[in-house]
Amino acid sequence: MNRQTAADFDQDLLNLYDDYAHGRLDRRSFLDHASRFAIGGITAAMLLEMLSPNYALAEQVSKDDPRIQTSYVEYDSPLGAGRMQGLWVKPVKSKAKLPGVLVIHENRGLNPYIEDVARRVAVAGYVAFAPDALFPLGGYPGSDDKGREMQAQRDPAQMTEDFIAAAKWLANHPDCNGKIGVVGFCYGGGMANTLAVRLPEVIRAAVPFYGRQPAAEDVPKIKAALLIHNAEKDQKVNEGWPAYEVALQKSGVHYTAHLYPGANHGFHNDTTPRYDESAAKLAWERTLAFFKETLKAE
Repeated sequence: MNRQTAADFDQDLLNLYDDYAHGRLDRRSFLDHASRFAIGGITAAMLLEMLSPNYALAEQVSKDDPRIQTSYVEYDSPLGAGRMQGLWVKPVKSKAKLPGVLVIHENRGLNPYIEDVARRVAVAGYVAFAPDALFPLGGYPGSDDKGREMQAQRDPAQMTEDFIAAAKWLANHPDCNGKIGVVGFCYGGGMANTLAVRLPEVIRAAVPFYGRQPAAEDVPKIKAALLIHNAEKDQKVNEGWPAYEVALQKSGVHYTAHLYPGANHGFHNDTTPRYDESAAKLAWERTLAFFKETLKAE
């Protein structure tokens, strides 16, 4: 059976799923609205299953890949949850200290896709750390739907402090040389922008994938270089882009922005039909080149 893509679904249905995935629609409302797309023996519930992540598709770098070492480590977050945990990944061959990249998940906790992204970062030659905002509630529960419910229960300001603490922890780790980048997706994209604002002395490079933008008045605080990935069909995130671009230009922030034609929000997530292979591969190539330029160049 061929893997389904966004082209197999009506764009209005994909937009409905985007509302569901971001908590703007509950499950019942999604199914009610999706019922008009249920034809040929396909039910609304089946459509939801088709659009939801399949983590059997996610692994590009195996957990047992001999090039890396992985472990779950805890860190202090005194202004956030108090105690937090994340996935730590490092290349095995490097004896020198390396730049660090913080990997920030979507709005559903540290799922297998984000863990795989962290491993991809380490294979590229960085120490990577991917915190789990759900750790205070027991950690990612194995279900994105449940994870989304759990993350919505957390205080947003506390979660921000948890990621601030993670960035500082990474910068001071004995295997890290203090040069810090951040890459985030969806919620994590917005958090990448936030960390660039909140930690201008720590974050050298930020890569938000389809992330919410900071307030215009906060943009002058940014000292990091930015690489911004947005999707053409991502109406909600794109609404904030024009004002953000004006603020970036006024503030003299070094940024590069890419809009991926035909792509939907979540196009980098290779576990759902919204995955756009060509856009995802190009965006990731650009991301690694950007980190090489900003974190490895002397």
